[in-house]
Amino acid sequence: MTALKKSDFFFELPEELIAQDPLADRSASRLLVLHKDSGETEHRIFKDITEYLKPGDCLVLNNTKVIPARLIGKKEDTGAAVEVLLLKRREKDIWETLVKPGKKCRPGAKLVFGEGILKAEVLETVEEGNRLIRFSYEGIFEEVLDKLGEMPLPPYITHKLADKNRYQTVYAKYDGSAAAPTAGLHFTAELLKQIESMGVKTAYVTLHVGLGTFRPVKTDNILEHHMHSEYYEVSEEAAEKINLTKAEGGRIVCVGTTSCRTVESAAGEDGRVSAGCGNTEIFIYPGYRFKVLDALITNFHLPESTLVMLVSALAGREKVLAAYAEAVRENYRFFSFGDAMLVI
Repeated sequence: MTALKKSDFFFELPEELIAQDPLADRSASRLLVLHKDSGETEHRIFKDITEYLKPGDCLVLNNTKVIPARLIGKKEDTGAAVEVLLLKRREKDIWETLVKPGKKCRPGAKLVFGEGILKAEVLETVEEGNRLIRFSYEGIFEEVLDKLGEMPLPPYITHKLADKNRYQTVYAKYDGSAAAPTAGLHFTAELLKQIESMGVKTAYVTLHVGLGTFRPVKTDNILEHHMHSEYYEVSEEAAEKINLTKAEGGRIVCVGTTSCRTVESAAGEDGRVSAGCGNTEIFIYPGYRFKVLDALITNFHLPESTLVMLVSALAGREKVLAAYAEAVRENYRFFSFGDAMLVI
């Protein structure tokens, strides 16, 4: 197989198609259905997803919860403004973070947030220029963060979010993500109930989304790209549901690339998913053989991103790029608050 280049996954995207605000009704988004074998497409509304699911299928959802990970503060000595984005908890009060401007926050720098309710010291610089920071505060960190932190919306969303919960799935449960598993934003509690009443199983897994998912691929040969590790957990119950579905001939329909990466990381070569937890750096691109996933519900992703590469591994690069070109022509809304795609 010839080496895959980053430019093989480029497509033109007009800026006005980047969704800035979520829809009032989560399930009213548009849905582009891509049939992976034929390349044929259909244009539907997200709530029509029920027409593509069958009794005996299993929907796999990522129940991670986005934390208000963006902190705006200042340097204690100079009062200069700083922005800190929490990426990953290393131990109790020590976090790996992204700091802007990084040059002013060398090890030893002291930072203050919210009139001193929260203080921090930069301990060291780690890979990619990220900073390890130790926080100090009174009380419970999560409560302090809830008071001071903002939702870490991606940089391409410039509008302020009126309701914090709209960047959270309705089934979000476990704190830990720096970004939402956005394919899940289209589901309402009612739609999930309807799906379950059809005889479709729902299995919840957890993958805490780091910013590594969104980091641009900088190497032209995509095989040289290094994925950042993300923490995941698969419960006994979820593993059992997935394995039973497979054994009975049902399909595994992953909601989002994060659910896909979780089940593929937790599966053995025989396709059986094991319960447990760990860190995954799995990078899925064309040529990958899926062990668990049969169909994928996902949003429309950035050109040349690892996420477009993952979708291309499932349906083929040419078919995916043709479907994206069609989505652009039909004025679909792109990225986090945008419309959805079902690859089946």
